[in-house]
Amino acid sequence: MVAAACAAVLVVVATAVLAVVGVADLRQRAALAADLAALAAADRALLGTDAACGSAAVVAAANGARLTRCHVAADGVADLTVVVSLTGAAPVTVAVRSRAGPP
Repeated sequence: MVAAACAAVLVVVATAVLAVVGVADLRQRAALAADLAALAAADRALLGTDAACGSAAVVAAANGARLTRCHVAADGVADLTVVVSLTGAAPVTVAVRSRAGPP
């Protein structure tokens, strides 16, 4: 009986640890996608907001994210937010904001 209880506790702890690691990995992937998308937008800032944000959306999608907000200031600084979602038994969505200036 004690062994079964210990095994149950071990399973619960292992599941919690795996969930935390999964969310941390998702957060890192979102941060990478946001940074790359912001750099792409800043690189195209001189071509206008539509071109810059379009480029950012393509880069975000290529990295498994979705661009949800994009603003390019007059000085060429891109400020955007991307979202990465994980579907499954417990769906998780992570949003990350990133900024980048022109090269």
